[in-house]
Amino acid sequence: MEPLAILMRPTNTKEIIGQKHLFGKDKILTNLVKNKKIFSMILYGKPGIGKTSVAMAIVNELGLKYRMLNATINNKKDFDIVIEEAKMFKGLIIVMDEIHRLNKDKQDLLLPHLESGLITLIGMTTSNPYHKINPAIRSRCQIFELKELTDEDIITGLKRASKSSFLPNIKIDNKAIRLIANLSGGDLRYAYNLLEVAYYSTSDYKVTEDIVKAINSKPVFFHDKNDDGHYDVISAFQKSIRGSDVDAALYYLGRLIEAEDLDIIYRRMSVIAYEDIGLANPSMGPRVDAVINTCERLGLPEARIPLAVMVIDLALSPKSNSAITAIDKALADIEKGNTGNVPNHIKTNAPDYKYPHNYPHAYVKQQYLPDNIKNHRYYEPKVTSKYETNLKGIYDKLNNLKEKE
Repeated sequence: MEPLAILMRPTNTKEIIGQKHLFGKDKILTNLVKNKKIFSMILYGKPGIGKTSVAMAIVNELGLKYRMLNATINNKKDFDIVIEEAKMFKGLIIVMDEIHRLNKDKQDLLLPHLESGLITLIGMTTSNPYHKINPAIRSRCQIFELKELTDEDIITGLKRASKSSFLPNIKIDNKAIRLIANLSGGDLRYAYNLLEVAYYSTSDYKVTEDIVKAINSKPVFFHDKNDDGHYDVISAFQKSIRGSDVDAALYYLGRLIEAEDLDIIYRRMSVIAYEDIGLANPSMGPRVDAVINTCERLGLPEARIPLAVMVIDLALSPKSNSAITAIDKALADIEKGNTGNVPNHIKTNAPDYKYPHNYPHAYVKQQYLPDNIKNHRYYEPKVTSKYETNLKGIYDKLNNLKEKE
């Protein structure tokens, strides 16, 4: 018997759960189906939100001939067979999963037939097609993003399943349904699977909160280390700390801890200490290193404690990006060819070099930059902390002395 998640797939577009930006009165995919006209498209979004369901609902409602392929599993011979079928039927829909993994040989087979209209492609992917799909394929397809399902969307699906003929004599209350929805993390397929396991794990088909918790009490979230969701979490982690939002920073730290990705946490904290905090709190870099060493000794789950301490500290620390801005300006000058000869008096073993330590306050007026850029300024201090405010005072004083030369 097929899994409940397969049995519950919509047979037409009116049964699709969620995706109200694409389906409904005067929405684009509803109108395309209504006008009996379909174009090659790519559907992308997180797992379990209905990409395959949308594709199947469209082809079934239109009564179109189709074949399903997987860009990874199916080989070149499978693609050849489907193309011959398309020629025989004078047109065919190919519903293709994991389209972002389509290799060059298979692309070369498909492209001319996509161009001629013999094949209409409905591709599905969890990866951002603008980053991961070959431009030649992408330019021949319309791209539609499927939105995350809400708990209410999941509840709609679960109630529909509990009233179907696929789970005869099921008894389930709203509390158990809501718990399954909360645990599913927006993944309707997972919610159906959890409901089905709960149903068959009872002797009387009565699904309760306790039954559900006994199967799984840990929420699911999309976090594939090799996919876009992972990088989104990493980005959100750094941006939350940069934006001084402690609660958001701790939440994304928790996501990365749940994924057991300590290495990326270490790298991000190290970058943040120098890129986002920098001279506003220069002690933060060594402190991050100390926390990393501690976490390596402790391991999980205890490592979560020093990590939380460090993330709170990073988020609430004063911020300054003056160092990264300064070095990027210097590099930009070099890349533009704004270079010159090192002044003679600071070359190796130069006899007229003035040794600063021989002068009061270890300073003596002396040119260090090449002649053609001797007045360039790269460092622009920020007064977001007492430390860098003090540095600014010293920097301004030294620049004033240079200008009096």
